[in-house]
This record gives sequence, C-alpha cells and structure tokens, in this order.
Amino acid sequence: MTQLLNPLDFRISSGDLVAELKSRADQVGTNDGLWPGLTIYRFDEPAAPLWEEVRELHLCVIAQGRKRVTQGGDAHYYDPFTYLAISGNEPFLTEIVEASHDKPFLSFGLQLDNDMVREISADIIAERQTTAFTRSPEPTMTVPPPSFVSALDRDMMDAILRFLRALSTGADRRVLAPTYLKEIVYRALQAEQYSRLVERAARESANNPVSAIISYVRDHIAEPLSVNEMAEQAFMSPSAFSHLFRDVTGRSPYQFVKEMRLNKARELLVEDESNVTQISKAVGYRSTSHFINEFRDRFGVTPRAFGDALAGGDLPPVGRLNQAN
Repeated sequence: MTQLLNPLDFRISSGDLVAELKSRADQVGTNDGLWPGLTIYRFDEPAAPLWEEVRELHLCVIAQGRKRVTQGGDAHYYDPFTYLAISGNEPFLTEIVEASHDKPFLSFGLQLDNDMVREISADIIAERQTTAFTRSPEPTMTVPPPSFVSALDRDMMDAILRFLRALSTGADRRVLAPTYLKEIVYRALQAEQYSRLVERAARESANNPVSAIISYVRDHIAEPLSVNEMAEQAFMSPSAFSHLFRDVTGRSPYQFVKEMRLNKARELLVEDESNVTQISKAVGYRSTSHFINEFRDRFGVTPRAFGDALAGGDLPPVGRLNQAN
C-alpha cells in the first residue's frame, strides 16, 4: 500500500515541483513542456472559466495554487495534495481559483498515449487475474466517472519529479523519460476510482475491430495502407469502417495513419541515426519531400532540425504536436 504524503513531506516535494515548473514556465498561460502531450501552465491571478476537451487519459498535477474543473455537472477542486485524471471525449470547464503574482498558479497537463494506457492496463488486469486464488461473483458494474481526483501519494510524486528532471538532457530524455512516463501511467491506473474504467475499456477493446486494425497498421507501418485495405481487414465496407473508426478514435483512418507514421518517425529520430530518407521509407512515405513537409506541419520543425537538436541536447518545441492532440 502506498503511503500518502503528510504535510511536512509534501512541503519538501512541492517545493521541488514548484522549482521544476517555474524554471520551464517563461510566460503566463501555456508553455511547451519539451515532451509530446506535456503542457505547463502558469497564472499570476485567477482566470475566468474556459471550456476544454481531451480524447485520451489526461493527468493534471498542480504544484502551486488551486483549480476547479467541472464536467458533467460535477465540480472537482484540486490543489497540491491531489491530482486530476480526465478521460473520454466529454468537454469540461476549468477555472483557476487561487493564484497571485507572488505565488503564481503552477501546474502541468500530461496527455497519455492510448497504446501505452492499453498495454499497462492489460498488464494490471492480467496480474490481478493471476494472483487471485478465488474468484468471487463479479460485482454489479456502475458507470465510472469520466474524471476523478486522487490523493497524491509518495510514489506518484517521485515518478513525476523523475520524469520532469529527465527532460533536461538529451540522453536522459531518450532513455529514462519513457520509463518514468510508464510508471506515472501505472500509478494513475492503480487508483481505486479508475480500476473499473480500466476493466471496462479492456472488455470493450476486445470486441472492437478498430483495435485490431490499429495493431495491423502498427505492424505494417512501412507499407502503403488504404482505407479499403483496412476495411477489408475488419470485414466491413469502407464507408461503415470509416464511420466506426472516426467514432472510436476521433479521427479519420487517413488522419490516424498519418499521425502514427509521423510519431513513429519521431521515435526513430530519437532512437537511431538513420538519415531522413531511410526514416521516411521506414514509416511508409514514398516521397521524402512529402514526408519532410508533413513532419514540419506536425512538429513545427523539419526532421533534420529535430535530429540536430537532439544531438545537441536541445529538443525543439512541440507546441504544434500539443495543439494537434
């Protein structure tokens, strides 16, 4: 069982987190977090309510200040003693309720990759099934809330700080940050309020042909992939498949495949020293120039500039990626 932070422990950890975020929050409002899906926020005064929406599991952690989030008629307040997890496609209303120039509101939002969430969710469920000596009748399932507030425990705080600090250097970002990010997801999915949502998502995924097609695309990312071909793999008509795919992912099959190709290209640039032409072919682009243009549109820089920045330990901004997600 994890041990919750007492006030004395928290003051020390909170100070570390405040220092980390303050050093990265150069401007009031949103700041790039040097990692896909990571945005750092700073406000010097309370802010008016603002509607937002996320498509994937999203963690919101406050280092300083207080915030109110309203979703589905339910209002959640969270501060440095708690973190907020949001899932689903329902819009939510955010409002900064405690902030000042001397003590600014500091927080970060971290959007988590669906594939990683599914992978870790499957591991958690498999472990529970393996370690259960007896099986009791399944309790009546209630619809889990699309968002919840959890107490910030020592393990989650440690994982967050290690992840943020690993973003400071190129080597740590490539080797350590992905590991710490998985730990953050694991800690979040262990929250009692989220366990039913994990199990429900796993059951729905098993009966969803879109999940199988996403796996197929990942395994054939270097090959030409048409909507007709993906629809055939799902044993559906192209129009019915496209409609279902958009309902599940929020994107058309074409958009989704393009994002998978570009995200894979980014991973290859981080992991090895292949040239741009080799990487473009490895992710299914026949034209290198077309690949370069789409990479720049997605990430805000060319593949070569991205690779050069990695080699120099200075990752380029990912603002466009955050906006796209």
